[in-house]
This record gives sequence, structure tokens and C-alpha cells, in this order.
Amino acid sequence: MLTTAPDIEVLARFGRALADPIRCRLLLALREAPAYPSDLADALAISRTRLSNHLACLRDCGLVSAVPDGRRTRYELADQRLGHALDDLRAAVVAVEADRTCPDAERDGCC
Repeated sequence: MLTTAPDIEVLARFGRALADPIRCRLLLALREAPAYPSDLADALAISRTRLSNHLACLRDCGLVSAVPDGRRTRYELADQRLGHALDDLRAAVVAVEADRTCPDAERDGCC
């Protein structure tokens, strides 16, 4: 059970990272393979400046690592277990979305 402040802070950081659709897309792209910023910006169709801000956020959250590669920097998930966690989380959310049992979900948009 998560009861210590560090455990809760880690989950909160992960939640903040996932709260933005671009960061979600970045994490899913890096789940597939490490990549360079220019390739990520092209794949996500966003400016390099915007991408840089999101990568900085993910680095600060400890979810991605910047790996020097000659004169370039490659980004990858900080730990491959994050890829599995993303897969599990996505599967759980899709399953819950498909089985909306809350009677107020339609009206309140709560679940």
C-alpha cells in the first residue's frame, strides 16, 4: 500500500506528466524506441521549442533520460519498466472506459 510521502509524490509526478496529451504521446513514442528531438518533433508535428519544454518536464519528473550521442542527444525512457507500466495503464483505462458501470457517468462525466 502506498502510504509514504515519497511514494505518493512519485505517483503525483507521473500523473502530472500524463496530464498533457503531448507528453503522453512522447512517452508512448519513447516506449517504442529511443529517439532524437528533431525526429520526435516531426513525428508529433510540434515545434522543437514546444517539444523541448515537454522533454524538460519529463526529465524533471524522472521519466525520460537524455543520452549524449556524439553532438546530438537521444531521449529514452528512464527505465524500461515505464513502458510496461504505460501498457498496463492504457489497458486498464480502456477496460474501465468500455465498462462504465457508474449510473451517473453519462450525466456527470465523472467516470
